[in-house]
Amino acid sequence: MDSNDNEILNLFRSGEREQAFNILMRTYRERLYWHVRRMVCDHDDTDDILQNVFIKVWAALPDFRGDCSIFTWLYRITTNETISFLKKKNLHALLSLSDYSSQMAFRIQDDPYFTGDKMQMLLQKAIATLPPKQRNVFVMRYFEEMKYEEIAQVTGITEGALKASYHHAYEKVTKYLTEHV
Repeated sequence: MDSNDNEILNLFRSGEREQAFNILMRTYRERLYWHVRRMVCDHDDTDDILQNVFIKVWAALPDFRGDCSIFTWLYRITTNETISFLKKKNLHALLSLSDYSSQMAFRIQDDPYFTGDKMQMLLQKAIATLPPKQRNVFVMRYFEEMKYEEIAQVTGITEGALKASYHHAYEKVTKYLTEHV
């Protein structure tokens, strides 16, 4: 564990929970925000997911064993919460006879927080067409430049399966970009 992890846990366990929470948020919120945002493309959805994540983290922090870093633990919770959100949205879209992935791919165009150029928008649309688990692996590997070993710790998926998933995602993104440029 790094010094921030130790500080957060020591403050939490000594009863200085508000200070521990502030350090936790200051240290990890932005990285988690962009992790989620790259998967769901929408600022408001990202904020909702992160709010749920931090509620779950806060409730589970007393039981944190320290088998991994707080960062890895947070990423695992965040990833699972995001995938659950995407599955719910896809189910809702299926029941309402619409395609959430298609909706999500184009929501970024209307997003006032998106500041990218045409190619970046096209890349985001391509990523939005990926199934949630492939999208997650692609985002962690491509944007966050995480090693397969780190992604395996977060997701609980073997490195070999992650490499295959990333390869398939990369191929789909490349194909989408080739067809739409």
